[in-house]
Amino acid sequence: MSDPVLDQAALAPYLEANIPGFSGLAAVEKFKSGQSNPTYLLTAASGRYVLRAKPPGQLLKSAHQVDREFRVMSALAGTAVPVPAMLHLSAEGSPIGRMFYVMDFLDGRIFWDPALPEAGDNDERAAIYDAMNDTLAALHEVDVETVGLGDFGRPGHY
Repeated sequence: MSDPVLDQAALAPYLEANIPGFSGLAAVEKFKSGQSNPTYLLTAASGRYVLRAKPPGQLLKSAHQVDREFRVMSALAGTAVPVPAMLHLSAEGSPIGRMFYVMDFLDGRIFWDPALPEAGDNDERAAIYDAMNDTLAALHEVDVETVGLGDFGRPGHY
């Protein structure tokens, strides 16, 4: 199901021109849940991708900074923190009329309830919590100066 907010006909050639190997955009589907920024699954002949965009309309300058998300995840790519490959950051004047970025799609599960009622048993829950703790520990081991995020968090430097 395509989202009427995204112009798939305009988006396809743009992505093919800006993402190496991208070809044959076949479908754009908005994820039904998520946080803050509209997020879409792109299905193409070359694979599956995720597009995160600013919401349409007037926004506060400090809100919905998808460029900040892109910058942070790009910087974390060379660390032990698991992040998808960041493929492209568009400008505001993109074919969809707002800033967005595209990253690789990774299969996985999303748990909204921290009690993990979807987990099969306590061993599975423990493994999930262990993986979460490993990721948090890896994040805390990141030297923000080395990865180019030394100014992250300072006013005006997001």
